[in-house]
Amino acid sequence: MHEVVKEYYGKNLESNQDLKTAACCDASAQPTWLKPLLATVHPEVLERYYGCGLICPPLLKGCSVLDLGCGAGRDVYVLSQLVGAEGCVVGIDMTQGQLDIARRHRKHHADSVGYDNVMFVEGILEDLDSIGLEAESFDVVVSNCVLNLATDKGAVLGGVMRVLKPGGEFYFSDVYADRRLPEEVRRDKALYGECLGGALYWNDFIQLAKRQGFLDPRLVCIDNREIDVTPFSKLTKGTRFFSATYRLFKLDGIEAFCEDYGQAVCYRGTIADHPHSFTLDDHHVMEAGRIFLVCGNTYRMLHDTRFIDHFDFFGTFAEHFGIFEGCGVSAPVDGSRDAPAQACC
Repeated sequence: MHEVVKEYYGKNLESNQDLKTAACCDASAQPTWLKPLLATVHPEVLERYYGCGLICPPLLKGCSVLDLGCGAGRDVYVLSQLVGAEGCVVGIDMTQGQLDIARRHRKHHADSVGYDNVMFVEGILEDLDSIGLEAESFDVVVSNCVLNLATDKGAVLGGVMRVLKPGGEFYFSDVYADRRLPEEVRRDKALYGECLGGALYWNDFIQLAKRQGFLDPRLVCIDNREIDVTPFSKLTKGTRFFSATYRLFKLDGIEAFCEDYGQAVCYRGTIADHPHSFTLDDHHVMEAGRIFLVCGNTYRMLHDTRFIDHFDFFGTFAEHFGIFEGCGVSAPVDGSRDAPAQACC
């Protein structure tokens, strides 16, 4: 499928107006803070944008960022302004035509922002080792509607784990299906190019991430608007597709489930553009100045990462209180002591 993707994005698509669905095009309203950053990006780069979400997590200043499947470079040029002159952004793509556009406007971008901190590299996402990226060299890895195009998604996640620094995160948007796709859908060239044929069933993605060491994937947000696949409805047969953003942390000590150690955090309100609250994921929105009870995994995601200086932390891992209430897993003994004995499974 690599050649299918190269042809689709290198030859078939002249701009994002040529897409047959909105799967690879962010339909959400642009946040106010993003507009001045986009204003510095060359129009030709903007026309070749095929992302499905926003991959700009907070607190990137000074970070080294890797963009997987950077295309013509829109996100690279936006991220470069967020990391600042002290940081750097590397974009990787396998489509030469897209990279030619990205590189062509590198001087335009440097003149617009006052520094040059970007680099574009040709390569296959499933084989990051061959590109020569050093292990543990990036603070953050991002991708925007690209994992679905990879033929070996496990290899991509494994490569991300290798190049991330301890405490680093993979923050990415992609398209997911509500069920496993049949072979005829997965092999259709147009569906694959439209980011649908290679979309993972969301639960298969969760299990795949865990197998690569990302034991507690966190859903940041999901676009509740179902992607319109009308041109391909005969093939997709009722399958529903959605765009979602996840974050995966590379951390020692992360457990498979949310365990309770009696811990809590308090957000200081000190992250730029987030004075009132900080959103870790869709069920962890922490108001500034308010004590927030957390499981051990959430504690580590804030304490052992770039977010540490913006929180106060309470508690240790000295005492365990069982599973964290509300994490979606119940202890087998809860409410069952007076119930009649039952055979296992």
